[in-house]
Amino acid sequence: MTEYVLAVVLGLLVALGTFLVLRRDVVRVVWGVTILSQSANVYLVTMGGVSVGGAIPIVGATTDPATVTDPLVQALVLTAIVIGFGTTAFALVLTYRVYEEHGTVDLEELGRGDSGADPTGEAPRGMLEETAPEEPSPGEGVGTDD
Repeated sequence: MTEYVLAVVLGLLVALGTFLVLRRDVVRVVWGVTILSQSANVYLVTMGGVSVGGAIPIVGATTDPATVTDPLVQALVLTAIVIGFGTTAFALVLTYRVYEEHGTVDLEELGRGDSGADPTGEAPRGMLEETAPEEPSPGEGVGTDD
């Protein structure tokens, strides 16, 4: 019965993640990718075997090997969760930076390149204007023999 519940939850997570990835908002896309990665973790745990009351794998314990829970799957999923949180935090910081640069997180506006454009022709908020390097004045920096 537990496997069926996990299969339904897995299907809902994949459906929700896919729905969010197909949105126009960058933040929703980031959360969709995060939900998809967590659904992969649920899939790994489900395929690793869910045994209610499973024995822990201790060397020298007198337990039936068929009831021992595999710790490798749990270790891999724990590692994937930690990496996923780090990646999500990084993606959200990049999304915030895109918002600062362009004033929007809408993918279509970002793709057009007209996001944050001011009708007066000024640069979008947060954009660094390139400045020409200063030219040295005549005689400055030229090898002088003093």
